[in-house]
Formats: sequence, C-alpha cells, structure tokens
Amino acid sequence: MNRRQTLLAALALALALPAAAQTQALLNVSYDVTREFYKDYNAAFIRHWKQKSGKEIAVNQSHGGSSKQAGSVVAGLEADVITMNQANDIDILAERGGLIPADWQKRLPNNSAPYTSTTVFLVRKGNPKGIKDWDDLVRPGVGVIIPNPKTSGNGRYSYLAAWGYALRKTGSETQAREFVTKFLKNIPVLDTGGRGATTTFAQRGIGDVLLTFENEVFLLVKELGATNVEVVYPSVSILAENPVSVVDKVVDRKGTRATAQAYLEYLYSDEGQEVAARHFFRPRNAKVLAKHAGTFRKLDVFTVDEVFGGWKKAQAVHFADGGEFDRIFALTGKK
Repeated sequence: MNRRQTLLAALALALALPAAAQTQALLNVSYDVTREFYKDYNAAFIRHWKQKSGKEIAVNQSHGGSSKQAGSVVAGLEADVITMNQANDIDILAERGGLIPADWQKRLPNNSAPYTSTTVFLVRKGNPKGIKDWDDLVRPGVGVIIPNPKTSGNGRYSYLAAWGYALRKTGSETQAREFVTKFLKNIPVLDTGGRGATTTFAQRGIGDVLLTFENEVFLLVKELGATNVEVVYPSVSILAENPVSVVDKVVDRKGTRATAQAYLEYLYSDEGQEVAARHFFRPRNAKVLAKHAGTFRKLDVFTVDEVFGGWKKAQAVHFADGGEFDRIFALTGKK
C-alpha cells in the first residue's frame, strides 16, 4: 500500500470510528414549564438505559409555548418525542403533518398521559386583594396573569377553568361567557407561554394573582420563598392531563424508535413517577401518589371531556381564529 492509499485508509477509519461510537441522541420537544422536571428525568432515564442496554445516550430538550412547540415539530423540528400538556397539541402532528397515527393516545396507559396537574392561584404574601376563588378574579382592580390561550396550553387550561367554574355555578353558557369577559378584562398582559407569565408576575411585579399549573406554583414558592408568595386553591378547577407521544416519522427515519419508546414508557415506572412527584406533577401511579399525599391535596376537578366535549371541540369553539376567545377578547378593547 503506497503512502496515498495509507492516508486514505486512515482517513476512512477516522471518519468511520465516530459514527460507530456516536452516542445516540433524542430530542424531547415539550412545553414551557417542564424544563426542570425533564432535566432530572433525563438523567434518571440515561442511567436506566445504560444499565438495561449498555448503551450511552443523550437527551436534548426544547421548551416554549405548547402550540408554538407543536407547530415547530409539524414544520420540521426533529423531535423524537413530544411531551405536551394537552392532547390537542399532539393531535396536530397527525392532522397537519402526518407524523403520528390519529389513535396515538391508545399506545400508552391513561390515554398516553403519565402524570397530571391542575390550575391553581399564586398570590403575593398576605393575599392583599383577598383572593379566595374564581369570583374574586373578576372584581374591579384585580390584575390576573395568564399566558395567551392562543399560544399556550397553560393559558387554555386557565381560560377553560374559568369558563367551567362559571358554567357549573350558573348552568348558563351566556353567563359563563359574561364571566370570562370580565375575567379577560382584568388581564393586563398576555405572554406567549407559562414561563413568560411567571416572569411577568414574579420578576416584573405585574398583577395580583398568577394562574398556572400546580407544579409551577410549587416551584415558584420554593424559588421565591414562602415569605413572598402563597398558594390559593380554588373551590373547583380543571384536570390538566399531560400526554406524550413518539414522533413516528422522525424516529423511523433516525432509527431511534426503540429508545424513544422506552423513554416514554419509563415515565410510568416507579422512578419516573417519583421524579414527576418531586417536581409537583401528580403521578398516575396510586402507590407513588399515596407516598406524596401530604403534598397533593384532594381537589374537585372537572375534565375537558366532561365540560367541553374534548379538546378538538374546545379548540374549534374557543381557540380557533374567530372563536369565543377572539370574540370575547375583542370586547375587552385590549390588543
């Protein structure tokens, strides 16, 4: 072998070795307020996968407003898995992108939602506005902070929780609409995602009450200290189910299906459920939930299916362009 052939062989070997030794990487595209949870969960799964398969993997994260994140996957963001806070933002991968099957929710237990949360209130220490329940959020002079329901699943849950409360109380869609109109009038700013709304309330000092997921509220109390904020549980709220799915076309193209599937299945394991509980998501596993009974109080909650006929109908009626949210928001005079 001459010198040129030797160099070419060495170059080919150098190029081949990294490919053979390359660590497989997954991308989890998720919503705004799961950063800390998935950071810890990823570390747990990487350890588990190394012990089970002997293989090294890496898991990358992408976070933002849920609808924007889902839209990015449809537009080409190479997500191996998608982990959202509502089924509607995963359905569009089937409807618009053909990336997953339409019956994706049947592939894992609990309609592919391994943990849940709910919408609660965070107020400033001492609760100076005396906020105790939904009716207090429509009083004049109360500043309410939620993310934009057009771009954020967190915001959609807060909007639907307010509507569902009023509907339960009055039995009238008309009165529920009037209640939500007053509710939206008290919102000074709409951020695109839940973490942005948290920043507006906690760091910018805007508003008297932040509506967000229970898990986010616990983390804020931990971060800001109980001397600055306190949690208020309303009399009734909405069940936030957090579904997950493999993105079939991506994992089949990348050859990551087995790892991606295992990544989601491990969310249902005792360790996965414990990580969820430590980050204040309500685990589906009854045994793990019972261990954390002191953290998660019993709540009166309704589901999107029960009150709104499911996410597809709720999206069409309330959040599609020209829907209830757009019409009501126009009445507030806000932009």
